[in-house]
Amino acid sequence: MIRNVVLHLTNEQPLQADLFAMPQPTDGQLVCTNLRSMNGKRPVFVDDIDSVFIFPVNQVRFVEIPPGADGAADAPRRKVSSAGPSSSNGSGSTADGDVDLDLDEDFLRRVREA
Repeated sequence: MIRNVVLHLTNEQPLQADLFAMPQPTDGQLVCTNLRSMNGKRPVFVDDIDSVFIFPVNQVRFVEIPPGADGAADAPRRKVSSAGPSSSNGSGSTADGDVDLDLDEDFLRRVREA
């Protein structure tokens, strides 16, 4: 069971859920349970929060799976910085070995609006 994933559905607010398995590229649907809003409450369109929910993948924009959600050890995390190139040594890596990623704020705004 993969717990506390965030489902970003087309034209809907994000929802939290528990997945039975990691989604695969060949899947036609996303199967989950324990569907709830981001504040932990039952959405108005759900009769029983413990039901099994099946979403067609064409209604899912993306699935956000937090580190350690599948019960495995946390994967190595990248350091994300919006401070710009001044925090980098010029090679794309910081002095401590973490990758320094520059975020495109315009791209993030368009994703949020979509």
